[in-house]
Amino acid sequence: MEKSSVSALGQVSDYFKVLSEVSRVMVLCSLKSGSKNVKEIMEETGLGQANVSKHLKVLKDAGFVDRQPEGVSVYYEIVDPIIFDLCNLVCDRLSVQLEEKAKQSEELKALHYSL
Repeated sequence: MEKSSVSALGQVSDYFKVLSEVSRVMVLCSLKSGSKNVKEIMEETGLGQANVSKHLKVLKDAGFVDRQPEGVSVYYEIVDPIIFDLCNLVCDRLSVQLEEKAKQSEELKALHYSL
């Protein structure tokens, strides 16, 4: 594999690493409805101030969110809402997998009771 391809794959991997933390996904979901300050995100997610601030920094550094100072507050907003399309694709796939597992479980139960 070419060095440039490996570098590009590394960037893809880093993108997904940002989404690998539940709290960061919670923060993103909180921002889906519009820009919010840290206090509003805390109220919506149930996360503490230090935790929200830490995840907002990671999300900002990765280019997922931007910060806009407004008076004494700072508001955060989603930079590229396509992130939610990606999350919806993953949710749809997980839903299909869960349905398949539930079907297999029912088939196993039926087999068990017929033995």
